[in-house]
Amino acid sequence: MLDKAPLQTSTVRLTVNGETVTVAADPFASLASTLRDKLGLTGTKIGCDAGDCGACTVRLDGEQVCACLVSTGQAEGGQIETVEGPGPDGLTETLRKAFLAHGAAQCGICTPGMLMAATDHLARHPRTSRAEVENALGGVLCRCTGYLKIVDAIMAVADGQVIETPRADGGNAVGARIARVDGWPKVAGTDLFGADDAPVDALWLRVVRSPHARAAFTLGDLDTVVAATPGLEAILTHEDVPGENRFGIFPNTRDQPVFAEGHVRFRGEAVIGLVGTREAVAALSDADLPIEWQVLPPVTGVEAALAQGAHAVHSDKPDNVLAGGLLVCGDVEAVRGGAAAVAEGRFETSYVAHAYIEPEAGYAEPVGDRMEVTCCTQAPYMDLGETARVLGVDESRVRIRPTACGGGFGGKLDVSVQPLLAVAARKTGRPVRMVYTRTESMASSPKRHPGKLWARSSADSEGRLISYELEGDFNTGAYASWGPTVAGRVPVHGSGPYRVPNVRNRARAIYTNETPAGAFRGFGIPQAAIAHETLLDDLAGMLGIDRWQIRRTNAIAAGDTTPSGQLLEASAGLPQCLDALKGDWDAANERVARFNAASDGRRRRGVGIGCMWYGCGNTSVANPSTMRITLSKDGRLTFFNGAVDIGQGSSTVLLQMAADALGIATDRFDMVVGDTDLTADAGKTSASRQTYVSGNASRLAGEDLRAKILKLANAGPDARLSIDGGTLTIADGQASRSIDLSTLAADAEGYVLQGTGTWDPPTTMLDENGQGIPYGTYGFAAQMAEVEVDMRLGTLKVIEIVAAHDVGRAVNPTLTEGQIHGGIAQGLGLALMEEFVPGRTENLHDYLIPTFGDMPPIRTYLIEDPEPTGPFGAKGVGEPALVATPPAILGAIRHATGVTVRKVPVLPHRLWQSLQDSPQPKEAAE
Repeated sequence: MLDKAPLQTSTVRLTVNGETVTVAADPFASLASTLRDKLGLTGTKIGCDAGDCGACTVRLDGEQVCACLVSTGQAEGGQIETVEGPGPDGLTETLRKAFLAHGAAQCGICTPGMLMAATDHLARHPRTSRAEVENALGGVLCRCTGYLKIVDAIMAVADGQVIETPRADGGNAVGARIARVDGWPKVAGTDLFGADDAPVDALWLRVVRSPHARAAFTLGDLDTVVAATPGLEAILTHEDVPGENRFGIFPNTRDQPVFAEGHVRFRGEAVIGLVGTREAVAALSDADLPIEWQVLPPVTGVEAALAQGAHAVHSDKPDNVLAGGLLVCGDVEAVRGGAAAVAEGRFETSYVAHAYIEPEAGYAEPVGDRMEVTCCTQAPYMDLGETARVLGVDESRVRIRPTACGGGFGGKLDVSVQPLLAVAARKTGRPVRMVYTRTESMASSPKRHPGKLWARSSADSEGRLISYELEGDFNTGAYASWGPTVAGRVPVHGSGPYRVPNVRNRARAIYTNETPAGAFRGFGIPQAAIAHETLLDDLAGMLGIDRWQIRRTNAIAAGDTTPSGQLLEASAGLPQCLDALKGDWDAANERVARFNAASDGRRRRGVGIGCMWYGCGNTSVANPSTMRITLSKDGRLTFFNGAVDIGQGSSTVLLQMAADALGIATDRFDMVVGDTDLTADAGKTSASRQTYVSGNASRLAGEDLRAKILKLANAGPDARLSIDGGTLTIADGQASRSIDLSTLAADAEGYVLQGTGTWDPPTTMLDENGQGIPYGTYGFAAQMAEVEVDMRLGTLKVIEIVAAHDVGRAVNPTLTEGQIHGGIAQGLGLALMEEFVPGRTENLHDYLIPTFGDMPPIRTYLIEDPEPTGPFGAKGVGEPALVATPPAILGAIRHATGVTVRKVPVLPHRLWQSLQDSPQPKEAAE
């Protein structure tokens, strides 16, 4: 064992938010950790601990700094302002209100850093411009918002606008731009995320992970390490897992161990867990531990995994094909020969990291004979089942309590800390907490599936699509995760949102010795969209048809049948989306032509267009949601909502729908979110399903409670309800009456009335050819992008994006726009910069996500083509916001350069090489 120097402790004097404090702290510890751990100011977030994300931004002596880069000793005697303070002359407080009113906070994990950077800028530059704001806040990363509404909020304060928080009366909430109901804690810095709270006596857990992609290993004498290390309580291995040492998404593909059993399949896999004091588990280096490795050659990439004689990543599988999906309709071979044009190509996409600013974190605590796990998550009931299985107990003995979730995008659907913490707490009998490091989060968490796709499309002389074929292999990495879902979803969507009578689409999820790939905003549809939209541009060029026109000619609409045989009876608004873009499309093409005509050839511009569709909800399986609203004797309404809000705003829009169904204003409700002891299962927050599915359940719960109230008062359906203290008033002409709620009998929970609602989308199973009704409804969108390319360097800038989305009904237009902005930002990253490489881009310095400076202006058209089965006509927008962006950008690059890019991200060196290799003149495509 190596001797570790003891922590140094000194008395440090600081002035924090105007109050002088003296704190005993390690002077070499970061200021961020001292603020959080010693002073309880957890509004200062730690997203990277390396100065890359800016979430820990505070003001030190009147200037913004990353608190993770400043030692506590350096701050001695300094004036520190954090998000919890009012700011100079109340500036931070004013900015809070502006952020809330403009929808500038989504998940909220970056919001404290944004507010402090904005406070610093406006305090020194009260008269400012958008460009100056973007530059001043450029060091703070956001993964949710797309930054535009943040700048809007700051400019509103700079312009001296009166900031009012929108609200709506009962019956008028749907369609209103009310503020996020969970927004104030986010802008105040008081929202508690996974790393922000735990019992004071909690032990710490640190996982030791494999440095190898494939290896066998043996463990030496771990008991001796524990005995020789003060503060170390236990070292966990797979033998300490009391139940099944496997977790996963589906019963037949639970293949990932909690702790590896003598063999690891990817770099970052959990091997052992160190449990003890924070100092003890941090002091032990991996090299101190008796682990002997036998490194083995890994299977890397789908070609190697599918090669004859390839090593099977899982020895109990006959090969490396995890799952496949197929859709066949018509006869592709019979019609292709009669086509006027046929286009085909091969496409490749990379691993993409979710890069949420909040690393995975939480704690587990034994409570009697039960285990309670408090953590960031997108799927509390899935966590419940997996944790109970790992512990070997009935689900009734596990409770999941979601914290605020600092971004998810699909990455927090898989369990992460939950089983590890539960095993550690069961082993020690004490509360145990853990917080992933940024490197650990990026190395071990699932990613977007890399894809290798071949596709072929054909059309007649009028540009009408005749056939489409797709073969897609998706690298699912070492473990199954959501691989079967991707393999099943891609064939359904693969031909795009168009009328195509003859289709043959196949997709497979392939095991490799690489980072597991899971769910990431689209489940494979963004990869497939790149293929079908590029081929549509190919066909347009072959036939001499405008790229907008060929999409409008083929756009699927109400009354059409999808390739899976589903009749779209209503709410298929792609034609309206394209029509909304027509004027912008014509103007952009004229503008680009003028720019290029006047250019010396160094810089060229282009415009591209892309369309998408996305099925809301799980594919062809039940995915119900249940909601409950209660009324107590004191007149408080409580909305028990099992749908976790990960920043997309579900808590707000579900409340808006529940409130209107009941007929009471939203501000009369308390809300309980996600706690598995208190809420019913609302399903996972993914697949753009919560607005559609849980929205219907919320509506039904409100209607159920309203019906009971009206029956109690013998009132008619148009009666108006109001609550004042413990008095419920039903206004219905002569039937009007007031009820003293304290006189009503309460049930066992203490409620005098309650309403419940359960809803499941109308779907059917798909047959062997992919025929059936996979989704209750679909979201549609058309987007266009304008880019400028430096032909000499291969660099490019996105100049503008215009997006038209069919959302059914915009329950809260502000939040809907925010989802679209954020999705476009992630789509831009996928197209141009984001590429996760294990061992090389496991941080937010080397892994690049869009910043303020990368985002173009975005103009949004909200197309409201009501969905009859949706709540108030609404449907989802979370995934659709991303899917159309990459193909629109790729189309714009081709328009500018004449080069067709078929691999993303389009990093500058790749585009430069393509420009050198292109045999055609560097003229803009027609």
